[in-house]
Amino acid sequence: MVRIVIVLICLVQFASAQNKKVLFVIADGIPASELEKAHKPGFNTIIDKGAYLPCYVGGEKGGITQSPTISAVGYNSLLTGTWANKHGVVDNAIKNPNYNYPTIFKVFKDQYPTKKIGVFSTWLDNRTKLVGDGLAQTNYLQVDYYRDGYELDTIQFKHDKKAFYIHLIDEKVVAEAAHVIKDSAPDLSWVYLEYTDDMGHRYGKSPELDTAISMLDKQIQKLMEAVAYREKNFNEEWLVIITTDHGRDAQTGKNHGGQSDAERNTWLVINRRPNHHAFENRTAVVDIFPTIATFLNIKLSKTVADALEGVSLLDH
Repeated sequence: MVRIVIVLICLVQFASAQNKKVLFVIADGIPASELEKAHKPGFNTIIDKGAYLPCYVGGEKGGITQSPTISAVGYNSLLTGTWANKHGVVDNAIKNPNYNYPTIFKVFKDQYPTKKIGVFSTWLDNRTKLVGDGLAQTNYLQVDYYRDGYELDTIQFKHDKKAFYIHLIDEKVVAEAAHVIKDSAPDLSWVYLEYTDDMGHRYGKSPELDTAISMLDKQIQKLMEAVAYREKNFNEEWLVIITTDHGRDAQTGKNHGGQSDAERNTWLVINRRPNHHAFENRTAVVDIFPTIATFLNIKLSKTVADALEGVSLLDH
């Protein structure tokens, strides 16, 4: 009888355990100052549950890890938990990524090969080059769900001079991501959105950038509605992290790539309360990899763990 009771208790505990899922979003090129002053009810709903954290990109200024404050460089610092001196991506050409520093997708799939990953992106190279979908160098890592490459479709998304087509692509990416999350709920997903960066390059700190951030906020709401649907109906627990890849120069508010404070200063939004490290230290984009690993119970090899430049923002 005692043995039966123990078995029943274990079964109840197993059944009640929540399935953990992660969604991270990179919203390109938004200075912290511009997000902080924006009207952003979607972001605020997440912040109220977790935190808004000052963050930085670009590695140690003047040190061996100093990295260009350029988009693909920042994406790969998040994906690998390392700076450019290790991951090898130094510009948007993405010529020679060092796949010996695996992405969070690779280490997740290595440990949980039957679980699913998703990439939803306004830029095809994020999946094909950075994540390395199907490449021999990543041992033919397979992305289970992806929606990208729309920037190559000049019929559905006619390339207008004001780049509004990028907003339309972002809308498509968000709609597809929300649909896949509701329907299939990949265990680890990346959503990448570009329009804010385009408006920053064109207009700097401006009403146009403010409008783009407002549009982004509505897109974040759509993604969070999909997450809420899964949590309500499927006994799932979701970690959501939203960040950006760089700031902008202080002079014009348009450019980036250098090591000024304005270009290095970014932000991070997370939907659960971080640990003491997050509040006692300035967070970095490389902290996101170990944070996801903690949440998803990924056991990192010594080689991967020793190479990481960041620390987890969540306690085990």
